[in-house]
Amino acid sequence: MANQYVDLETLKFLLYKVHGVQEVLDQERYADYDKESVDMLLNSVKDFSDKELFPYFREMDENPAHFKDGEIVVHPQVNKYMKAGGEMGFISGGFPYEDGGMQLPSMVVNASAFIQDAANNHLPGYIGLTVGAAELITHFASKELNETYVPKMLEGTWGGTMCLTEPQAGSSLSDIVTSATPNGDTYKIHGQKIFISGGDYVGSENIVHLVLARVKGAPAGTKGISLFVVPKKRPNADGSLSSNDVQTVTDFQKMGQRGYCTTHLFFGDKEDCQGWLVGEENQGLKYMFLMMNGARIAVGRGAAAIASAAYQASLNYANERAQGRQLTSTGKKDANQEQTLIINHPDVRRMLLLQKVVTEGSQSLVFLAAKYHDLSLSSADADVREKYNLLLEIMTPVVKTYPSEMGRVAVDNGLQVLGGYGFCADYVLQQYLRDIRISALYEGTTGIQSQDLLGRKITMNDGKALQLLSEEIQASIKAAMGHESLAPYAKKLGGKLALTQEVLQSLMGFAMKGDYQRFLADATPFMEFFSNILVGWLWLDIAREAQNALVTGSTENSTDFYESKIHAMQFYFKYELPKTTGLAEIIMDKQALTLNTDKKVFA
Repeated sequence: MANQYVDLETLKFLLYKVHGVQEVLDQERYADYDKESVDMLLNSVKDFSDKELFPYFREMDENPAHFKDGEIVVHPQVNKYMKAGGEMGFISGGFPYEDGGMQLPSMVVNASAFIQDAANNHLPGYIGLTVGAAELITHFASKELNETYVPKMLEGTWGGTMCLTEPQAGSSLSDIVTSATPNGDTYKIHGQKIFISGGDYVGSENIVHLVLARVKGAPAGTKGISLFVVPKKRPNADGSLSSNDVQTVTDFQKMGQRGYCTTHLFFGDKEDCQGWLVGEENQGLKYMFLMMNGARIAVGRGAAAIASAAYQASLNYANERAQGRQLTSTGKKDANQEQTLIINHPDVRRMLLLQKVVTEGSQSLVFLAAKYHDLSLSSADADVREKYNLLLEIMTPVVKTYPSEMGRVAVDNGLQVLGGYGFCADYVLQQYLRDIRISALYEGTTGIQSQDLLGRKITMNDGKALQLLSEEIQASIKAAMGHESLAPYAKKLGGKLALTQEVLQSLMGFAMKGDYQRFLADATPFMEFFSNILVGWLWLDIAREAQNALVTGSTENSTDFYESKIHAMQFYFKYELPKTTGLAEIIMDKQALTLNTDKKVFA
């Protein structure tokens, strides 16, 4: 298969036209960059990915990371990629100049990472977690910790992780028991963490762990959690490194993303593991959420990229595979005709179009969230910064969840396009399906994201974030009404906004009565309902921009390109958006069939 894992033309159309990265580049914070420099960067990332990422994608699955003689053995490209990540700015790209970064907009950083994710989703996580860990240090840790760790992390010499999960405390972080005992200027760390992505591997000079732990005497629950920098090796004054009593217990063997190691770590087996407090005691979870929110968007981006690569693979197959014959005007097949390419069969086209609307809609979600992040940082107006921060907050659980859940559906349809060959190891679709499955589990499961959306983000600031989002959608509807061909779709979307209010009024009745368990019982169907409408909004924007280009005679992309975007929007509004009607019926039904009662429903 050729290097057809990403559609760079669509990526740039979404970045430059649909989401207007120029508005971000016009901010003083990003004044050093323009469209030409961004274009050069993205083209160089694609060239690099063609040579150093995509060719190793299947090889890393066939030769997975594994535990041997007390260490994690990974593919040689992991260390090569980390070094290149430092040299090419993949790690430092989004950091401010004062922290040694390139101060690139998040939109550009995410576009670059999307290409890498699509080329080989087993590798970018090593860099992504290093970025997140370094960000926490720069935001909340002391100057000394910054100077000790961040430069090495940004240059790719040292990796980074976040260590939250424990065997007895998965998503329930209030139950963590890893301890931190004051020991002069440091703390003695003792405990274990599991499912630590990129937690250790042969060839890494050092791994800097950001560890959640509980100081003796701290309040119970999440209010008593602190955050510590706990390196695998302690830096000495002379620049050398000493063991810090961080032991790798094993590497989890997984169904997908097998080249991305997932470790079990033990801290302080010999009572000699030192940690350095980040910020203040008992504020660790608040600090960690900075990294977790960024990680959630990265998970959604990765899922969108896997779905994109799978779409390219199945589209390529459909354009080459001849099978069956088309029906004649008599409703029968002519056996004398040559076999037709399967892309000519309506059901195959339906599956391919489903992949297209999910992958490009997901990509659009990621870029929009990145734009909100950029404007929340760079606007000179405090009220504008607050507006975009609220929009980012309400979008984050959706950006993480929709590509993860619907991306899996898209890849599954891509496998179906190949028929029996899709189930065979000779073809790559089965690997994409295995790889994407983790996305709905990473960084808070779909159920957790759904409860966050409905229980926190919808209601935050008396519904202010939802109000702002509704205003954004209404503005898009008004703009689309300017094109006669798009007006019917704009009206449909307006109807779905009204339906959203009806659904929320129904649910809020439970919250107002204090029945929060019932209020959140159908949070996951609500996530599906809400996400479906948001992606419909983004497809309307994509179609409007394409229609504008056709009306003005733009030659930046071909007529076929623009018309394909409008056709995809029409497909979404016919096949996907109507699903919200059934979901609304489910959510507003007064029966509570999933709540735990005395009734033995599983007898």
